[in-house]
Amino acid sequence: MTTTATTRAKAGGIWRQTRTFDPAVRLLFLNQLTINLGFYMLMPYLAAHLADGLGMAAWAVGLVLGARNLSQQGMFLVGGALADRLGFKPLIVAGCALRTVGFGALAFAQSLPTLIAASLATGLAGALFNPAVRACLAAEAGEERRVEAFALFNAYYQAGILLGPLVGVALTGVSFRLTCVVAAVLFAGLTLVQLRHLPVRTSAGPAGEAAGPAGEAAGPAGEEGARGQFRTVLSHRTFWLFSLAMTGSYVLSFQVYLALPLAAGGTGVTTALFVVSALVALAGQLRITAWTRRRLSRERCLVLGLALLGGAFLVPAALGRGPVGLLLCAAVLAVANAVLYPYEMDTVVALSRGRWVATHYGLYNTVCGIGITLGNLGTGALLDVTGWSAAPWLALCAVGLGCAAAMALLARGGRLAVG
Repeated sequence: MTTTATTRAKAGGIWRQTRTFDPAVRLLFLNQLTINLGFYMLMPYLAAHLADGLGMAAWAVGLVLGARNLSQQGMFLVGGALADRLGFKPLIVAGCALRTVGFGALAFAQSLPTLIAASLATGLAGALFNPAVRACLAAEAGEERRVEAFALFNAYYQAGILLGPLVGVALTGVSFRLTCVVAAVLFAGLTLVQLRHLPVRTSAGPAGEAAGPAGEAAGPAGEEGARGQFRTVLSHRTFWLFSLAMTGSYVLSFQVYLALPLAAGGTGVTTALFVVSALVALAGQLRITAWTRRRLSRERCLVLGLALLGGAFLVPAALGRGPVGLLLCAAVLAVANAVLYPYEMDTVVALSRGRWVATHYGLYNTVCGIGITLGNLGTGALLDVTGWSAAPWLALCAVGLGCAAAMALLARGGRLAVG
């Protein structure tokens, strides 16, 4: 079977499995595909537009890009808390509408203050809809099908990452303004579809089932005030330990954007890194999840995924900076994430015990976002000191194995064995 035919077969399998879910879950899959398609058709080319198209200095480009990341990472917890309070649908719709405005503003912004405002809007939009989408998916899929739903969610997520830059490069070849306008139109359409068809839900109930309409949160969650809401989440020691252990996975996964492209040193290999990552996820996610569900517990899947993430960096440590070693590393990272992601998302819901699910996702994203920033600083500093010897790759490997050991200790203590 040719590569094209194989990809079609996998896509067909994804679609057949998608159809077994309720319309609300299918809409959330479409939502994530469209979000990533719109985001990745624009953001990879924003820096070049600012520097070359608008003639901005490097510090100004960094400020605009940093504003987006800061507003998103810094507001995840707030976005999750609002989703639990107001319902998932209002936050998802508001986030997509705000990103429509942000991308539309980027099409016409010329001054630094306007560009920063547009960038802040796009970041805040992500903080509004990201925790709400994941909590809504957990609620709509139900406890029995959460892992399967998150596996499909990741497949659609990766499809958006694969298609976005391809569409973006074609549109940006005409003009960057056209890319912004098309991305804004995509988000506007998505906003209207969700406003019409997405059901109104709040936090998942004690068994992971969808709660009633907004304002009728399940169980004790509906009885607590805002102070109790944050106290419940922020005092959850096991959740903090789990989040810290998982932060290493995000640092390692992010090296597809940092260390691997720097080592590749060319756009051809860099593009191939993203294509390989997305194709491995699309082709393997459902099979990998089905295999792990038959043979391994959720806790062992978490440990295995973290260990694989670390082990991926042994490949460039042994083979050096050649394209083969870098592409193999990207492929193993994709396999590791396919193992990890559905169980990672499921564990967040399980540890929350159905109380303030979106708030837990918001805190989790915030912790991991801070970890990515610190991890990237550490990786960059290590590369400056050691160059492209085996040392940085071995250090990244050690991070993965250390996180796997920490997760194994949590699992051995029984802290993750909750339903």
